[in-house]
Amino acid sequence: MNQTFRRPQTEAQSEAIDGLDLIDAEADSLPAPPAPQLGSKTARIVLGASLVLIAFNLRPLFSSLSVLLPEVMQATGLSTTGASLLTTLPVLCLGLFAPFAPRLAQRYGAERTLLGALALLALGTGLRWFGSVPLLFVATFLAGSAIAIANVLLPGLVKRDFANSAAVMTGLYTMALCAGSAAAAGLTLPIEHFVTGSWSGALGIWAVPTLLMLAIWIPQALGSRRQVSHRGFRVVGLWRDRLAWQVTLFMGLQSAIAYCIFGWLAPILRERGFDAATAGAIASLSVMTQVITCLAVPSIAVRLKDQRIINVVLIAIAVAALLGILFAPTSTILFWAVLQGIGQGGLIAAAMTLIVLRSPDSHVAAHLSGMAQGVGYVLAAFGPLLVGLIRGWTGSFAETAFLFVALGVGAAIMGFGAGRALHVGARTVRIGG
Repeated sequence: MNQTFRRPQTEAQSEAIDGLDLIDAEADSLPAPPAPQLGSKTARIVLGASLVLIAFNLRPLFSSLSVLLPEVMQATGLSTTGASLLTTLPVLCLGLFAPFAPRLAQRYGAERTLLGALALLALGTGLRWFGSVPLLFVATFLAGSAIAIANVLLPGLVKRDFANSAAVMTGLYTMALCAGSAAAAGLTLPIEHFVTGSWSGALGIWAVPTLLMLAIWIPQALGSRRQVSHRGFRVVGLWRDRLAWQVTLFMGLQSAIAYCIFGWLAPILRERGFDAATAGAIASLSVMTQVITCLAVPSIAVRLKDQRIINVVLIAIAVAALLGILFAPTSTILFWAVLQGIGQGGLIAAAMTLIVLRSPDSHVAAHLSGMAQGVGYVLAAFGPLLVGLIRGWTGSFAETAFLFVALGVGAAIMGFGAGRALHVGARTVRIGG
């Protein structure tokens, strides 16, 4: 029988504030690292800026396609089902490939593994320029797998090299993720009209910032002298623990709602009568609003007795706002879009906060993070897929309201359970030497 251990709130608060959202991908292979010796203040600034800019490149794949999806479908003859699969594929990759990141980091080092992920992301994004349907799927698969690896590695690098300024770097990292998604939502259509002249060029051009970042990262990755250790730890009991599954399912269900927004918000707004440019701008505003609660919720959550109420309230806000976007008068859409961003940004931060608060040590946290991301993102992939299928079956997005309510109810139940001030019933066993 698995045991779940209560944790003193003061300890939970301290650990959450110090290491929030920064699960080390190399935690199973490296002892606690010493303070980084980066050589100079300039080198440290360059490294920090590089990590933030890399984060910026991890979301344009999703939102750039969203704003041009009707044009893609019209130009290629892609069916609604095909479009659903195309929007679902990168989310599925996030879950399927996330578990490989720690192993790759252990073998090649986090810097070099991230370098390979950036190269793969640039290749996958650039291949979209050619515009054929088969190549779109191949490109999306390659880019999605690269993002999955980088998603896991980046927070670990931030934690390792900026331990004394983790809160500031976490804020910058989160803002960069939101900024990348918002920039792609707001700029892809103008790029099509005024720069490339084609939808495929507007999608493929997002490889350019990734290539620039790749050029900046190459000397840092290849110049790293950090040695990879083969000593390790094994975490036992996690996959049989009820609380761990509640954290994982909360992560998955709230992510499903998030990627429905990334993939389908602009088409929903266009169906409601907004032109393409306005729909993209509203989607961009909604995503940028997420920054507010992404930064605020962790500080609030760790000071509460537990996180049950805040999880449920955020779900209620996010789902209510989605219903408003679907059915409220169009004159109020800006209000509902901003409200949805507030709720959704808070949910993302809350889900990541729970991984830290529910873990008794960093090794369990690393494995719980892998479990939550691996299983959670595979589950989340069904969200945008079902939205597209419902749209194809009914001819309208209105019926997706039932899906959003169902996801919200499930997330609220799991979030209530995961929000209890307990530890998962898992323990760390050291192996090797």
